[in-house]
Amino acid sequence: MRRQVPFPRTDGPPDPTRPAVRWGPAPEGDERAATHAALVASAAELTCSPAHLIRVAHDPGGRPRLTGPAAGVQVSLSHATGVFAVALSRGPAALGVDIEPVRPLPATALARRWLGDTPADWIAGLPRHERDEAFLVLWTRKEAIGKALGHGLRRGGLTRPVAVPTEWPPARPAGHRLPFPPGTGTVTTVVTPAGSTRAVLSVAVSGRPATPLLADLGDWLTAAFQ
Repeated sequence: MRRQVPFPRTDGPPDPTRPAVRWGPAPEGDERAATHAALVASAAELTCSPAHLIRVAHDPGGRPRLTGPAAGVQVSLSHATGVFAVALSRGPAALGVDIEPVRPLPATALARRWLGDTPADWIAGLPRHERDEAFLVLWTRKEAIGKALGHGLRRGGLTRPVAVPTEWPPARPAGHRLPFPPGTGTVTTVVTPAGSTRAVLSVAVSGRPATPLLADLGDWLTAAFQ
């Protein structure tokens, strides 16, 4: 897994409302603590505030929120075996992030159960070595969108359809921009890193026209969706 990346920056003055995402390895068995530590450190940098004044609380539905000088910053968290991701924004947009390590899965059967026939048929038609990653691309999109909408996989989130990629396998994009399609609804970008730990990351933004997310992609690849 690549090192934790710095906050995205524009070529001009920094845009305080631009979503920022950090991800990286986490010690197995201690992913939750590592995620919260990364969130506090990231929020401190974003708000130019002392980290010891920032606390992580949760709404009644479980959605994380920050208190202290970072109150009002939009956040989303995700962690899985050996990996973490946090997304933050000072703008009004709600965020959702989800990350999963690529691992052996009954990908077609899981897709048939949780994603529907069209995604399952698409996954079944891929070479066997691509199916696990393909399932996780679609699954993390579903999770990230649910988080951005504020209810995760509840209230219809499990049955919400997800589109299959228009281009596959993932390709290396030109430059360092990860563009969200224009619009005011929820939009996502998926990136997959190649490295010692291969993972899939999805980011969703809801509630305002999207702006490009800038990141040090390095050896990361993107899956193209409509």
